[in-house]
Amino acid sequence: MCGIFGYVNYLVEKDRKFIIDTLINGLSRLEYRGYDSAGLAIDGDKKNEVYAYKEVGKVAKLKQLVQESDLDLTKVFDSHCGIAHTRWATHGPPSRINCHPHSAHNTPADIVAFRSDPNWEFAIVHNGIITNYKELKTLLEGKGFRFETETDTECIAKLAKYLYDQHPSLGFTDLAKAVINELEGAYGLLIKSVHYPHEVIAARKGSPLVIGVKTQRRMKVDFVDVEYSDENVPLPAETAAQNVALKKSAGGSFLSPNGLLGAADKSLLHRSQSRAFMTDDGMPMPTEFFLSSDPSAIVEHTKKVMYLEDDDIAHIHEGSLNIHRLKKADGSSNVRTIQTLELELQEIMKGKFDHFMQKEIFEQPESVVNTMRGRLDIANKAVTLGGLRSYISTIRRCRRIIFIACGTSYHSCMAVRGVFEELAEIPIAVELASDFLDRQAPVFRDDTCVFVSQSGETADSLMALRYCLERGALTVGVVNVVGSSISLLTHCGVHVNAGPEIGVASTKAYTSQFVAMVMFALSLSEDRASKQKRREEIMQGLSDISAQIKSILTQDQKIKKLCENTFKNQKSLLLLGRGSQYSTALEGALKIKEISYLHCEAVMSGELKHGVLALVDENLPIIMILTRDDLFKKSLNAYQQVIARGGKPIVICNPGDEEFETSRAEKIEIPKTVDVLQGILNVIPLQLIAYWLAVMEGLNVDFPRNLAKSVTVE
Repeated sequence: MCGIFGYVNYLVEKDRKFIIDTLINGLSRLEYRGYDSAGLAIDGDKKNEVYAYKEVGKVAKLKQLVQESDLDLTKVFDSHCGIAHTRWATHGPPSRINCHPHSAHNTPADIVAFRSDPNWEFAIVHNGIITNYKELKTLLEGKGFRFETETDTECIAKLAKYLYDQHPSLGFTDLAKAVINELEGAYGLLIKSVHYPHEVIAARKGSPLVIGVKTQRRMKVDFVDVEYSDENVPLPAETAAQNVALKKSAGGSFLSPNGLLGAADKSLLHRSQSRAFMTDDGMPMPTEFFLSSDPSAIVEHTKKVMYLEDDDIAHIHEGSLNIHRLKKADGSSNVRTIQTLELELQEIMKGKFDHFMQKEIFEQPESVVNTMRGRLDIANKAVTLGGLRSYISTIRRCRRIIFIACGTSYHSCMAVRGVFEELAEIPIAVELASDFLDRQAPVFRDDTCVFVSQSGETADSLMALRYCLERGALTVGVVNVVGSSISLLTHCGVHVNAGPEIGVASTKAYTSQFVAMVMFALSLSEDRASKQKRREEIMQGLSDISAQIKSILTQDQKIKKLCENTFKNQKSLLLLGRGSQYSTALEGALKIKEISYLHCEAVMSGELKHGVLALVDENLPIIMILTRDDLFKKSLNAYQQVIARGGKPIVICNPGDEEFETSRAEKIEIPKTVDVLQGILNVIPLQLIAYWLAVMEGLNVDFPRNLAKSVTVE
């Protein structure tokens, strides 16, 4: 949720129209994350002047606002820094005053465009939540600052202004360290200031930030060294005096002893970051930097990217990129690699499809193959997961495996619980991350904790991950986004390789997570001779799964007609499944709820007679998952109970099943596969039902109300 985009050009001439278009197009690429207002800040026509534009609603309204202004779009800048943001309201409702960017000075409540010096000394865009913002606000109000927004972000800008006023000689990096040292919670930040023209600070903690680099010449090295402060190194006398003076001026409330400035001796710091962006004669080369909370907004400009890690502070100035940290983290690398994105622009475009969700449903025959590519070797009956290779023997010896996730990822964990129990013969627990934290559940050093997340940034899962790390458990990440927080913080993991998923409702990530975790279970059991025949059966099923998904998708128009004929004007829907198909029912019900806004409840078939049967009549739409497995006869009992009470279920079954040949029930026929993989196929028609129900109601399929793609708050 929320989106950050920034653009910095150095010695590359760009007119204001290009800069604004770049910022707005960047925000458009981030729309899928969920938001309710948008804004941007750019340089003005005069020195030390900032123009800021804010608008409630979609990015298109912000674009229209800028177009209707009297901006000189032809003005050319050889160096410039612009920042932009899409806000998903957490503190305060959507409004122009609450919209980002935020400044250090008060602005009119009805702000549309703010164009005045010096009221934008510091401009901030921020993802995440500052948990101690109330304390900071109280302290700053005591220093004479007046707050007008309801946001937590405003305190960051005002804190920067306060600290700068105390020590105007501070460099931008040192000032940023002082500010960030006081922040608690999660944040992705971009800071722009008239006092440091054409420079930007980017910082992250629990909220993703990636920096794209576009140079006119080849970079000398493909990494940037990390500079960090050592708390054990004594500060120079001048620096120590500044810290003491600043702490006194703040009433003793701000700054830990070493919070303001970095290491004492600059000679101790690595300096190779300058080489990456310098020419042979030692001069900075013309460079453009693109900063974003998602690489999908960068790929159209450059494929050279660097992912920031938690507690990194990046300073972009005069064509250089420096990475700073307040202190060195245990196990953290001393460099940040500049990587090449494999993402292609066409992958994030809708192409021939009407919606991203529809595109992603139809990409599943390819996405599951991509998850298995290079890992599943059918000829040799082997599975190789490189990210787990060094840890697989340790996981085999663990006392239990705890799967921790939220939403759709939680359902994928439930779906594979049975295959892990069967193949690995290790006790398995599946936990909702929020409930796991609420209970402060016991975790031990001989536990393995698996964190599953499409984005790798889910706030509840991240907090649970830190909780487990503190208790010494081995942690495994199963994520779709390279460079995400979960992938960086876990000891090892599996990248699901589903490709970018733009639609808020997860579809192909669910099936790819399912496949990735089945391969995980296969890897754990490869040393068990008694499981070899079963493993080979599952591997053969995986090799056939893509073609089977493709065959189900040919029923798309049939399912569309079913939705039009059966679900029109319905207010509620019941979904029944048993055993491993209960997780399929849960996932299908979630898709229907979040996309079509139709109330849908998933019920375990065995629980039907314990209360839910009271809902059944001839009017209630019921979908029953009745594909063949060891529990089929028990599931059939629930079907007969529904029929006996006048119910008219829609049955998801295998082709030609004799139990339903004479039945008048509407059927959706799904190919038969290995029992532990059947849920991958059974969820496809439920995804299509959710999609067509939403289309039928004229709803915004890709951006359902109140929801965001990456949930970065509790």
